[in-house]
Amino acid sequence: MVPEAGEPGQVQPLAPRRAGVRGKPIAHSLSPVLHRTAYQALGLDDWSYDRAEVDESSFVDHVAGLDASWRGLSLTMPLKEIAVQVCQQVSDLARVVGAINTLVRRDDGSWFGDNTDVHGIVTTLTEAGVRGGSTGGRRAVIVGSGATARSALAALAELAVTEAVLLVRSEIREETRLVGQHLGIAMHAAPLTALADPVDIVIGTVPALAYPAGFQLASSATVDAVVLDCVYGDGPSPLLAAAVLAGSVAVPGTEMLLHQAAAQVRLMTGSQPPVAEMRAALHAAIQGH
Repeated sequence: MVPEAGEPGQVQPLAPRRAGVRGKPIAHSLSPVLHRTAYQALGLDDWSYDRAEVDESSFVDHVAGLDASWRGLSLTMPLKEIAVQVCQQVSDLARVVGAINTLVRRDDGSWFGDNTDVHGIVTTLTEAGVRGGSTGGRRAVIVGSGATARSALAALAELAVTEAVLLVRSEIREETRLVGQHLGIAMHAAPLTALADPVDIVIGTVPALAYPAGFQLASSATVDAVVLDCVYGDGPSPLLAAAVLAGSVAVPGTEMLLHQAAAQVRLMTGSQPPVAEMRAALHAAIQGH
């Protein structure tokens, strides 16, 4: 005799758990590859992960329309600042940098905003040879002064950087300047031209089209530097091309993507992320493009 629904002995279907990435543009995003691989490796058969293009004007309504099956969202440009409008609670780190790239649905239905970009940048730079500590004295360059640049500042502070040059078209955004002051990093602006003074770390946070034609890094300034471009998916990186020519260590943004996604998996599912499996799937996806 087959048991009736709800009777002991019947296997109940798993309640769906949904997550996804939002932003504009979004078609290039490799986040689904990373998160779906994590779910498979962890045996989370009830979890799914999608991507959808959502801009600032529709974001708040979009989140309001998500039902209880939704457990998390990864956010990319241009949603990292407006995300605070849908959060009932925000982590201290996300509040300091003024940028949220992760939304986690709590059991009571509320949204918690966090920032895993900082973790992604710190881990990526560390793996590339940058070491933290209390010695200070490191100099860094950040290309741009938006939300991701503020996450970069927080990452640099963890790595004992005490001075940063921000390469911008005009002036450093005021909210970014305040973050630098809060973190104890001396900052000044410079144009998007070749660097002359030696630096230890270069972090790019702007799209490829934002770089001027012929952009370069002086080898005398960056020969021993680690150069990370946080942006990926919009064509060849002028920053990484310049880094290769200068003899620097060039690190693509997909490495940062991997580590920030691993932190998101931990926050959303409560499980330890399978980083090795995620990295293998990411590399396979990159080679397949």
